[in-house]
Amino acid sequence: MASGTGSSPPPEIGAPAAAVAEEELEQAVEGAEEGEDAFDIPSKNASHDRLRRWRQAALVLNASRRFRYTLDLEREEEKENLKRMIRAHAQVIRAVFLFKEAGQKNLGESYTSIKLETLSQSFPVDLKKLTMLNRDHDPIIFQEVGGVRGLSDLLKSNLDKGVSPDEDELLQRRDIFGANTYPRKKRRSIWRFVFEACQDLTLVILMVAAAISLSLGMATEGVKDGWYDGGSIFFAVFLVVFVTATSDYRQSLQFQHLNEEKQNIQVEVIRGGKRIGASIFDLVVGDVVPLKIGDQVPADGILISGHSLAIDESSMTGESKIVHKDQRAPFLMSGCKVADGYGSMLVTGVGTNTEWGMLMANLSVDVGEETPLQVRLNGVATLIGIVGLSVAAAVLVVLWIRYFTGHTKNSDGTTQFVAGTTGVKQGFMGAIRILTIAVTIVVVAVPEGLPLAVTLTLAYSMRKMMRDKALVKPSDRFTKPSLYMRPYISFCIISWFFIQDGGAAEVTGSPTEKAILSWGLMIGMDFKDVRSKSSIIHVHPFNSEKKRGGVAVQVSDTEVHIHWKGAAEILLASCRSWLSTDGSVQPMSSSKHREFKKWIDDMAMSSLRCVAFAYCPWEPKMVPTESLDKWKLPEDDLTLIGVVGIKDPCRPGVRNAVQLCSIAGVKVRMVTGDNVETAKAIALECGILDTKDAASEPSVIEGKVFRDMSEAAREEIVEKITVMGRSSPHDKLLLVQSLKRKGHVVAVTGDGTNDAPALHEADIGLSMGISGTEVAKESSDIIILDDDFTSVVKVVRWGRSVYANIQKFIQFQLTVNVAALVINVVAAVSSGDVPLNAVELLWVNLIMDTLGALALATEPPIDNLMKRHPVGRREPLVTNIMWRNLFIQALYQIAVLLIFNFDGKRILHLQNESREHADKMKNTFVFNAFVFCQIFNEFNARKPEEKNVFKGVTNNHLFMGIVGATTGLQILIIEFLGKFFDTARLNWRLWMLSVAIGAVSWPLAYLGKFIPVPVRPFQSYFKRCSCRRRPRQDEEQGGKS
Repeated sequence: MASGTGSSPPPEIGAPAAAVAEEELEQAVEGAEEGEDAFDIPSKNASHDRLRRWRQAALVLNASRRFRYTLDLEREEEKENLKRMIRAHAQVIRAVFLFKEAGQKNLGESYTSIKLETLSQSFPVDLKKLTMLNRDHDPIIFQEVGGVRGLSDLLKSNLDKGVSPDEDELLQRRDIFGANTYPRKKRRSIWRFVFEACQDLTLVILMVAAAISLSLGMATEGVKDGWYDGGSIFFAVFLVVFVTATSDYRQSLQFQHLNEEKQNIQVEVIRGGKRIGASIFDLVVGDVVPLKIGDQVPADGILISGHSLAIDESSMTGESKIVHKDQRAPFLMSGCKVADGYGSMLVTGVGTNTEWGMLMANLSVDVGEETPLQVRLNGVATLIGIVGLSVAAAVLVVLWIRYFTGHTKNSDGTTQFVAGTTGVKQGFMGAIRILTIAVTIVVVAVPEGLPLAVTLTLAYSMRKMMRDKALVKPSDRFTKPSLYMRPYISFCIISWFFIQDGGAAEVTGSPTEKAILSWGLMIGMDFKDVRSKSSIIHVHPFNSEKKRGGVAVQVSDTEVHIHWKGAAEILLASCRSWLSTDGSVQPMSSSKHREFKKWIDDMAMSSLRCVAFAYCPWEPKMVPTESLDKWKLPEDDLTLIGVVGIKDPCRPGVRNAVQLCSIAGVKVRMVTGDNVETAKAIALECGILDTKDAASEPSVIEGKVFRDMSEAAREEIVEKITVMGRSSPHDKLLLVQSLKRKGHVVAVTGDGTNDAPALHEADIGLSMGISGTEVAKESSDIIILDDDFTSVVKVVRWGRSVYANIQKFIQFQLTVNVAALVINVVAAVSSGDVPLNAVELLWVNLIMDTLGALALATEPPIDNLMKRHPVGRREPLVTNIMWRNLFIQALYQIAVLLIFNFDGKRILHLQNESREHADKMKNTFVFNAFVFCQIFNEFNARKPEEKNVFKGVTNNHLFMGIVGATTGLQILIIEFLGKFFDTARLNWRLWMLSVAIGAVSWPLAYLGKFIPVPVRPFQSYFKRCSCRRRPRQDEEQGGKS
């Protein structure tokens, strides 16, 4: 998850950043490179050409299954066309859709989803006008209904207190106006997955061969005995299809559940005079919803009031244009994003009565882009598949040649095919039997389940992260802050939301404003009185570039005050006077400025976040009467009111989490808009900086200094930076880009709208679930539901677990591949027959593919994962340690089983048995021993690097259950299903010997781990000659994606 290149520096967890990344240009350049690996794609935002290229290069037997959890490129194009059509013809589509849903219902009711009779009885709103208002945004109708206040009266809502929180009233509103949901597409049934599993090319060939074998067998040997060969293959294919479809269906349910969680956006709504949290699906017509920068507009509505409110309507109009909203343009569309400012809205349309609802109802669930790991696994599967196909083709040719030249013997010693003597049906049956063996080798050799193991382990991991409370959303994040004030400080109100009910006060807003207002309550300030004596004229929202926010307040008919709140030292630089404790204004002398600056520095070094307040008087006649939203508030010649120091305490466990990241090779960097001294003190407190000696440039740097450097200079010092203070969103983006150019894998945490570009640019974006805006969440890959850094460490741990589990499965599957292929090839070439028949190979494929993935891809994370070094972008999936383990186990299995295949009759003392029975016993024993080798090797695959492979095995109940089920089914096959699998019952001695052969893999694996492995990847010895022509280029690129 958070991994870096092997030769390059470790990965980063940086802070948020903002600005747009030029990813597509880089991808185009990379895509044009000669000899590029088709299975190597960027970690994010790969172009459709790159995605199409690896699909074309992959060897695929069942495209519908293999590409199920990848981006459907054709569907993406259809989706864009559908969006354009819905934007152009939203009302027509809504009418058609609701007509289909409603059947024979009243057309007017179907058209709007509003019950007319109930509406007229409960709400005096004119249905046609409300519909036209939502649809056409007609200002004339808006004025006819009395504006926003008249509309709220018609909807029986209150613009200040909202609707009643009474459940019966909310239910009535949903029943009349509809719910804020949209019809979901029907969940695919398990039969669809069965159908997709049956589309595997090899299984289709096997079923055709089985049908031919079944019909010919019954024709030549009679119904009683002739159906076994074909019937057993049908049974084995059915078993593979059933298990595969069941596994895929379970994965589908898990992904659907996680997708529903993602769509369940939490919003704030005012009901009964209180601001409460609610699901977006619970909103009703008449609700009053506060909006702030980064929010998604949750329904269609009318602006009640707002300041500098700007809406990004590109998701609905297709035009990347920011639209400013005010009383002249008050209409808000569901699904759009708040780009700037804040305000409140009255909900007038929900669900399928909005264009967004219609859009969502007609679009299928997005499964997201495929991951680089998923694509690399497709590359591994393709390579293995090509080898397997070649081997299968060789086996087919050899067996057919031996068969038709009379070198293949029956179990009784007679020749199977004699030219001119053997009948056509019998000869055709023999050829079909050989074909089924060759095709079954392809089934085993082409690991279709390998790329799907990623989706399996991802679904498991994401479900576990939710279930074991790794990502938890607490009910209230805000805790009482520690505040440090200077005695001269006065106070001003900038923006707030305050409720007082019977003496109880509730404060909401940003953490900084809540802290300041809570302090005001503690010292007995009367907000209601202050607010009643003033009115807000204009608001300049907090700007992360200038580190300040302002408000123009009408104090009296003859006086206007411009108040500013922001970064203390920046605001201090704009002050020409200061307000003393007696209320008089004093000039700002140089000595007083130095004194204030020293106080700010002292507070900052105590890890306090310093916020200053200042104001300047303004003439009412100088306030613009028109285009008020474009008024730039004066920000010079200010009078300093005071400075507050806010303590943002380090959460319990953060220091340990930072240390754990350091041990894991993850370099934690702190990027903040706070004062450099504050950032330095907090970094020391959290363990990001070790000592005060390290707290100097370039380890600690100011954003402006970094920003003003050349690109070469930034890259030279970027790896040394640990803390960046007073940074702008663009500084954060520059840091992420510089680190990526140096070959690092970068993870970024963020919560604000201006963090979106950095979250988008980073390899892994982690947004905050509580404080994060919807824009930040959409740009991120992972949402930290409890806003806690310790949860970020858990995500890293789970990410490494996913990668480790995939490697375990690869090692296990490759071992089975190599052993099964070599055994069958050697036996076929030397004797003209194979010890493992088609049905047995299908059972082995089931163990290796679906059951193996379930057992190994669901291993829970262990603490040792955080002690490993990060994995580089270019490091091979199959490490040297895995190759060592694989070769040891595969060579052992090949050697032992071939010995028993060629000399098994003597070793097992079967000379006194008939030749037919002895051959069947020997082949059954080889099959049984081979399966037990895989069962025991599953334990070895759990811990590729550790000697104790049994540690924690009993905690994984699924693993133990699958091993137990596989063992039980193997006993059932040998003892009771001999007719189907063409096996014979084994006595207890042969059973014990089979188990013993499998058990030898345990001490062998233990001893094998004492064998050292080279540092250089094994695959590099077999690179193509063309790769040698570009060593310098590869070296320079390092881990770049």
